[in-house]
Amino acid sequence: MNNLNNQQRGSLLAFTAVMLITPDSLLIRLSNIETWGMLFYRGAIPFVVVLIGLLIFYNKNFLNALFNVGYTGIFYTISFAICNITFLVSIQNTNVANTLVMVAMAPMISAILGGIFLKEVPDKKTWLAILITFFSAIYIFYDSIQLGNFFGDFMGLVTATGLAVNAVLVRSAKDRDLLPSAVLGKLCVTIFAFFFVESFDLVGNDMVYIPLMCVMCVAIPFVLVTIAPRFIPAEEVNLFFLLETIIGPIWVWMIIKEQPSMETVQGGIIIIVTIAIHSFLKLKKS
Repeated sequence: MNNLNNQQRGSLLAFTAVMLITPDSLLIRLSNIETWGMLFYRGAIPFVVVLIGLLIFYNKNFLNALFNVGYTGIFYTISFAICNITFLVSIQNTNVANTLVMVAMAPMISAILGGIFLKEVPDKKTWLAILITFFSAIYIFYDSIQLGNFFGDFMGLVTATGLAVNAVLVRSAKDRDLLPSAVLGKLCVTIFAFFFVESFDLVGNDMVYIPLMCVMCVAIPFVLVTIAPRFIPAEEVNLFFLLETIIGPIWVWMIIKEQPSMETVQGGIIIIVTIAIHSFLKLKKS
């Protein structure tokens, strides 16, 4: 990592995070635990894992790092907690492809927020990539709007907005480490879910699925995604999340036969090609 420039570091972090996240929707589908129980573990296990890592990393300076996050860190904690909750609620109330298509709108939202609050106006290549991927996402969504999954789709849109806000907040506080804020966000998720959990029991395959999901698909990626915007603009980080829009449903289709529509496949191909070309041009320029 030391030999890489900022563009390469940020792109590598974001790409790695998203590839680890892609099986997340599948593991949610395979799990039998009820929604609030799953949300509790998706908050509690990453909270403990990352907290231990931060305590080791910061040693005696952890409390200083925690109090140094400032108002930006407080807003990040709130936004991070909200989009963690709404993502799971969305997955449970609509099909996987719909949720991930809504999440695909995060780059457009973060580009707009970044331009307003950070004065980081995206270049023409990034705007073009955002427009192409956005209309591809709309194309995918249009086919499934007749299913009447408004609540699940709306929660997906809230998740996308939360991701965009998170990336812009991290970008605005490049001089500070907001990982402690993310850890607090996970704690907030855990406490919120605790009051609604019907059962904490993990039975059968959930003994494997839940810990695997919480560590590989949640804990590690959220560390990487929190760090990435320190090196590249917020909208570029969120562009990588569009990979999940197509890869996530493919995992679900391969294992449990929840087949994506032809519109999802066609739009997904456009999204992947667009991201690949955009990332290549950015890396070449850097």
